[in-house]
Amino acid sequence: MIKRILAMNFGGLGDEILFLPALISLKKEYPDAKITLALESRSKSIQQLTDVIDDVITVDIKSKNKFSEIFKLITKAIFGDYQMIISSGANPLISIIEAMTFIPKRYGYNTGKLSKLMLTKAVDLNKNQYAAAMYHDLVSSVTSYKTDLPQITIEKQPKIPNSVLIHPGVSLMSRQKGCIKTITSKQWAGLIDRLSAYGKHVILAGGKDDEECINEIKKYTQSQNYENRYGLTKNLTELAKLISSAEKFVCSDSAPLHIAVALDVKTYPIFGPTDDLKLVPENQNVTPLKAHDKCPLKPCLWERRKKSCDELHCLNFDLSEIARIICE
Repeated sequence: MIKRILAMNFGGLGDEILFLPALISLKKEYPDAKITLALESRSKSIQQLTDVIDDVITVDIKSKNKFSEIFKLITKAIFGDYQMIISSGANPLISIIEAMTFIPKRYGYNTGKLSKLMLTKAVDLNKNQYAAAMYHDLVSSVTSYKTDLPQITIEKQPKIPNSVLIHPGVSLMSRQKGCIKTITSKQWAGLIDRLSAYGKHVILAGGKDDEECINEIKKYTQSQNYENRYGLTKNLTELAKLISSAEKFVCSDSAPLHIAVALDVKTYPIFGPTDDLKLVPENQNVTPLKAHDKCPLKPCLWERRKKSCDELHCLNFDLSEIARIICE
């Protein structure tokens, strides 16, 4: 009998939200089982958005003490009385970690002969699909349930009439790595001006890592008819509630995009060097915004390079066109 499940998924908050459909299907298959998620400490706030995760184990897998962190994880797994472990990640080390936990049922991606030997099921990794579906493939052999989209458990708020919520931020880690995934603060300010000119109730929001960006937007914008709610959302739950209250939501390729998808909010994410086909589901509620740059390398970030190029033609947007699309 499956009473305790250990899941491992290392990445940013967006990755954890995209991992939720797999955990939701597991919970449906084993409703009495407790699910523990091993994740990076920067993403532990995922617990604020869902009730399918009963506990978390934080693992700073990218720190200089990563082997010590892995040892602590394995120790907790051995003494955690788990009957099943499921892990994402295409590193061959993952299957070795799973085997060292001595958990009976082990599932992960097929990374070669070793993974087939050490795992109960080595799942073929298909990166050419929506990331939530890619993660869900890990559980397809243990459950007949199929959860297509992230689902979060918050109390949805009444809609603010004629509202367009803008969240310009991206993760601090991506900025530190030189990954430029969104338009400049000056462009965001220009978009606010154009949406205000259409008569929209524009609301600006952001997290603590977005302070510099928000301050620059305030400096550049000409409109006085927008509402600045920066700093008023104190945690992820409050941000999710604010997103749920918006008629339309404009954001970068970041975690708030996936929150909006889970809340069925009409969403317009800005995409430049990253691949919208892997990060956005095919439905009428999400309209990716992409520049007409005809760059032959796009999407290149993660696909061909680890940081953004110098030209960034893929983020050279016609702001009037974006505003028109949003207001249609």
